[in-house]
Amino acid sequence: MPYLAPAHPEIQRPVSNTLIVFSVLLALFLNGLPWKGIWLMLRPDFVAVVMLYWCTHKPARIGIGLAWAVGILADVADASLFGQHALAYTLLAFGGVTLHNRLQMFDLRQQTTQVFGILALTYLAYALVHWQVNGYVVWPYFLGCLTSTLLWVPLSLMFHAVRQMRVDRE
Repeated sequence: MPYLAPAHPEIQRPVSNTLIVFSVLLALFLNGLPWKGIWLMLRPDFVAVVMLYWCTHKPARIGIGLAWAVGILADVADASLFGQHALAYTLLAFGGVTLHNRLQMFDLRQQTTQVFGILALTYLAYALVHWQVNGYVVWPYFLGCLTSTLLWVPLSLMFHAVRQMRVDRE
């Protein structure tokens, strides 16, 4: 794996549907926490980062359709414009599924720059919808793109640790 050079070989456990569903539901819960002031602008989009992780690591299981459905759930949970998150998560999933082979070639530092581009397009979709509805763009909202990108490394390491299983050479 491109994460670390392990002392022992690693075998990835198959990902259970339970883990995927639990992680997406937990991300929806974290997105629903009450944030105020500048923290609202700095809030990472937990669902976007989790969906991007699963789209890049399990593109056959998590795809555009599921991202759209999760986006509809996020719209309902956030009481935002219906379809806003669905559109953004669909674009995010398309980028993740399309670039999953490319992202697997890089280590985490290089993946983070690629993830920033995908998340920036997702936040741009949010901004364009907000601009069309309200007539202005809230530029500080793009700070959430930076915090979401910073969340990529610990989230990837956490999911990688959950999925790995060490095998003794003996």
